[in-house]
Amino acid sequence: MFDTLSDRLAATFKNLRGKGRLSEADIDATAREIRIALLEADVALPVVRSFIKQIKERALGAEVSQALNPAQQVIKIVNEELIGILGGETRRLHFAKQPPTVIMLAGLQGAGKTTLAGKLGRWLKGQGHAPLLVACDLQRPNAVNQLSVVAERAGVAVFAPEPGNGVGDPVKVAQDSIEFARTKQHDVVIVDTAGRLGIDQELMQQAADIRDAVSPDEVLFVVDAMIGQDAVNTAEAFRDGVGFDGVVLSKLDGDARGGAALSIAHVTGRQIMFASNGEKLDDFDAFHPDRMASRILGMGDMLSLIEKAEQTFSQQEAEKMAAKLAKGPKEFTLDDFLAQMEQVRKMGSISKLLGMLPGMGQIKEQINNLDERDVDRTAAIIKSMTPAERQDPTIINGSRRARIARGSGVEVSAVKNLVERFFDARKMMSKMAQGGMPGMPGMPGMGGGAAKRKGKQQKKVKGKQRSGNPMKRKAEEQAAAARREQAGQPGGAFGLPAGQGGQDFELPDEFKKFMG
Repeated sequence: MFDTLSDRLAATFKNLRGKGRLSEADIDATAREIRIALLEADVALPVVRSFIKQIKERALGAEVSQALNPAQQVIKIVNEELIGILGGETRRLHFAKQPPTVIMLAGLQGAGKTTLAGKLGRWLKGQGHAPLLVACDLQRPNAVNQLSVVAERAGVAVFAPEPGNGVGDPVKVAQDSIEFARTKQHDVVIVDTAGRLGIDQELMQQAADIRDAVSPDEVLFVVDAMIGQDAVNTAEAFRDGVGFDGVVLSKLDGDARGGAALSIAHVTGRQIMFASNGEKLDDFDAFHPDRMASRILGMGDMLSLIEKAEQTFSQQEAEKMAAKLAKGPKEFTLDDFLAQMEQVRKMGSISKLLGMLPGMGQIKEQINNLDERDVDRTAAIIKSMTPAERQDPTIINGSRRARIARGSGVEVSAVKNLVERFFDARKMMSKMAQGGMPGMPGMPGMGGGAAKRKGKQQKKVKGKQRSGNPMKRKAEEQAAAARREQAGQPGGAFGLPAGQGGQDFELPDEFKKFMG
């Protein structure tokens, strides 16, 4: 959703990086580019004005003018101000001292309240709670039935005494649900209320009546992140008519300009608490302003990636796998490879996981074009092998490859490529587990001591003798000075001359084969 904004900001900061000092004109030009980027992303005009004013004031101050790297300081300022717009610190749910905690969902029809109730219920269940979903949307056709289906998929209980479709009193249902929750030992009650296509008096009155009947501990306003500037107007109307404590963004995985979502926290003074970024019930998590700002600026979101890994991977299994790799490459089998691949798949979409890594914005197009089905094809090939073939892939000959290809529905070349890439990956992973990096001998802390051993065996070479001829000696000194000057030219990676840095750098063969 924020791809366009990220691209514009990245281009703006790229122009700053080559400058040792920033003039007032540079800062004005940067502020103008950021303003255009925010407006194109559909961020509300008052928010843009406030944001740009803060950036210019801080950028013209001492923290940039006296900085060793002014460009990085400007990026730091933009990051901090972006975190401020998104709400500052992460806002957590406030639970009642005496259960049940009542959470009421409010918002327009089509914002995704019913589905979000199931996602929130599943998320709370994962936190160790026992949530209860309450069907108080008795107007929309099949809303009660939908909530029951979502609750079943989420593995949580539902309270739906009325059939809905215009039948029943939503206020009475909400009141009865509290006593039902106490009786059945549910410590969280999530009330799904009705919505309308637009703001009207009947909608506001019903929401206010339910609020007064159950006295919710949290009222969450659910807003569709794709509806543009109207999201801000709707949020203000709900804040004034019903009141809410936090915002939940739904459909954050859409491709619409999502700047209006950035504006809600600033305009309403209520923080974004949760974000839904997919259709699956697992595509839901707490909203962290600092992490979202980091993603928008192309700096990745390593903390969220680590949290996902911790939830998916067992520490015991990870240690067991590391010990296997340390013993030698032959200990790592195709069964282990398949188990690791399935664990990664449980973390979610491969494209989303790669997008959390820093710097991946530069290869965004390649990431978006990744075929998630390649993982399934690889799994199908491995599962078509016999246990002996998985333990020792070296026994896979031509006839075995043909049989495996028929069993998994792929070409014979696909089986051959998988086995070759597995061998290369196994070798690379084993070297890394032992502290080495393939193809990079002699680097400190990276193993691969071949170059170091070779260096020990070489005799100590004496310094080059200077010529006794004054003219010849002067020519040699001038040539040496020219070489030193060339080596010190800026623009090259690791102190190399321009043209001998990143452009000519190639990955080791093992990495090339592993990456396909």
